[in-house]
Amino acid sequence: MVIDLHTHSSVSDGTDTPGELMSAAAAAGLSAIALTDHDTTAGWAPAAAALPPGLSLVRGAELSCTSPNGVGGTATLHLLAYLFDPNSPAIVAEQSRLRAQRWARLHRMAQKMAADGFPLDPDALMASLPPDASVGRPHLAMALVAADVVSSVDEAFELFLHSRGRYHVGRQDTPVHTAISMIADAGGVTVLAHAFAHHRGPTVTAGVIKELAGAGLTGLEVDHPDHSPATRVQLAELADDLGLVRTGSSDYHGTNKTIRLGQESTSPASFEELVRRATGVPVLTTA
Repeated sequence: MVIDLHTHSSVSDGTDTPGELMSAAAAAGLSAIALTDHDTTAGWAPAAAALPPGLSLVRGAELSCTSPNGVGGTATLHLLAYLFDPNSPAIVAEQSRLRAQRWARLHRMAQKMAADGFPLDPDALMASLPPDASVGRPHLAMALVAADVVSSVDEAFELFLHSRGRYHVGRQDTPVHTAISMIADAGGVTVLAHAFAHHRGPTVTAGVIKELAGAGLTGLEVDHPDHSPATRVQLAELADDLGLVRTGSSDYHGTNKTIRLGQESTSPASFEELVRRATGVPVLTTA
């Protein structure tokens, strides 16, 4: 069994539609796939409608959260939330807030770049995006690639879109404790994604992860393309010490990144434990 519990579609910052993602997962030989678009469940229905025989779909989302970093500051964390009830009033309200914030933030970043002479039309960019999309910096990066300003999404981030650059616009993410309890109340489970991927920006200490485990965190993403072998050993030991479920995932984004589906995977035992603990919505399969 090949189980990939962290993927993105065009509903957020991937390039495959939800239906294309399901087909690609089947072609890659996956047994189960989690759709975890950023701060949205808008891809669940089209993914379910396109689910091919032999593939199981775990409906989820990747939540952007703010957290103490354990050394006196704060850090952005990403929680993979699985199998929660999407109709929970708290989740509906928070996703609506985040979606509006994402649209306003992207538009403002595009305006700042256009004012500096970049060949971008901010209004046209926003009009080109699906109205229910969970938009973000990757969409601006793709616009820069299309305008031949940069050769890749990665280059756009390295040169212009990183969090320390002049075009950065801040955002108000969900407090991590709020997110954990919100998902638990909706019958879901939470896994901390790429916790020690230091090149992404400030990360948290092991002490913070211990505190989150006490607050209801279910698992820890150990095997991720951005984790070195030494980091994986460290995280695996931490997960075992704290009683957290170990997972592995590709963080697939289609052509936006060079990572392939199933490049990292979750063990059947860990998958079964996550499913056992969730009560919100079931894993979907087709005959």
